[in-house]
Amino acid sequence: MVKHYLIRHHPKPNSNFPSLESQHSFKHHHHLFMEYYYFPNYKKSKPKLFRLFFLFVALCFFYDFEIQGLFGPNPSPTHCSSAANNTICCDRTGFRSDVCYMRGDVRTHSASASLVLHDPSLGKTTTQSEEELIRPYTRKWESCVMSTIDELHLFVSGNQSRRSFCDVVHDVPAVVFSTGGYTGNVYHEFNDGILPLFITSKRFNKKVVFLIVEYHNWWVTKYADVVSSLSDHPPIDFSGDNRTHCFPEAIVGLSIHDELSIDPKRTHDNRTTIFHFRALLDEAYRPRARALLVKEEQRPQLKPRLTIVSRNGSRAITNERELAGLGERIGFKVAILRPERTTELAEIYGVLNASDAMVGVHGAAMTHFLFMRPGTVFVQVVPLGTDWAAENYYGEPAVKMGLKYIGYKIKQKESSLYMEYERDDPVLCDPESVNLKGWETTKRVYLDGQNVSLDLKRFRKRLVRAYEYLMVSKRSLG
Repeated sequence: MVKHYLIRHHPKPNSNFPSLESQHSFKHHHHLFMEYYYFPNYKKSKPKLFRLFFLFVALCFFYDFEIQGLFGPNPSPTHCSSAANNTICCDRTGFRSDVCYMRGDVRTHSASASLVLHDPSLGKTTTQSEEELIRPYTRKWESCVMSTIDELHLFVSGNQSRRSFCDVVHDVPAVVFSTGGYTGNVYHEFNDGILPLFITSKRFNKKVVFLIVEYHNWWVTKYADVVSSLSDHPPIDFSGDNRTHCFPEAIVGLSIHDELSIDPKRTHDNRTTIFHFRALLDEAYRPRARALLVKEEQRPQLKPRLTIVSRNGSRAITNERELAGLGERIGFKVAILRPERTTELAEIYGVLNASDAMVGVHGAAMTHFLFMRPGTVFVQVVPLGTDWAAENYYGEPAVKMGLKYIGYKIKQKESSLYMEYERDDPVLCDPESVNLKGWETTKRVYLDGQNVSLDLKRFRKRLVRAYEYLMVSKRSLG
């Protein structure tokens, strides 16, 4: 029996924007959609009440407001998670991902990219039920990247063919997900993978097996500490292991809430928060990181620690040394962190978890604010053309995790673009209009094409604010 959860239409962001940073101008497309598609001449031609009505309808359509929720009950978000045995229930209402639940005798068949729910009551002549298809990745709206994710076939069958006999029997559930897509970018690895994996699997208290589609050895090695904190069992390469694995239950796909965030009301127990995820990171990385910081922890720290996260290539702070000197003069103990692709996450965690303040330029490396302790300070330098993304992808999530967030939006003269364009060029004076030209333009001009030379006199105010905040917090703690 296949159950379908209520499906609603979800408008997609522009499919030309293929990744996190590609969505810098998503906000602007909301504006254009409303102004030019629904009512381009409404100011001149529509009565006030009529305009308000159309505005309401447009908002409900574009932002997927639950109109029926205003006048009647909405379906429970845990509808599928409580599905009966011998059923497949797929929740396809999410904007970001689909999640299917299989409960009963679940068997893998990697050669056909299938998971079969064996139900003897159907009889040997019954081969399969209506098929469910799913790509277990959390960027559902991006058709371009989703087309690269392996599609899995889910169905119920009563046919006990030779190939479906169990080679390995597990007494714990399986969670199936992909490490394809944008995996390789640390933001996407956490936002699209690790955090949703935590949300989905926490309920099992480590009594769960991870089946990974598009399995990468390097990913398993990089996140071994986190994976072992979520599961007592080694992960399985779904495509590479041709044995039939049998499970009492499987969740195919991952639940995701918002950018680097957890909404407690949407979790299995209605109370899991981002702080529980932060505690998981402590459990995963602290033992190894502690060994790296033994000598530091033995020394009394009279000054608050400031870590500058350095960038190579684009969006680098060209006067980084002068910035470090400024921090020292204000009263910080300053360190510069230069993470490489080969740098262990435990090492980065060790440095940032021991820091009181973190400064960095907007980009994927800002994901590491997750390693900061709640109550510490995160200062994000925001280059031209990145305002909205910096706030939504890092600023707001940092606040939700209990950090003191300070955004520093640079002036034109602080960008290397100031020396490349005329003063009245939209690149300098109207970045929003430039972003509306599309992802390739945003990437070429603002992401790959500029560095930052901080106005230290102006930036000093932010560092002083951070320092004073930390000193007040320290005194209040006694």
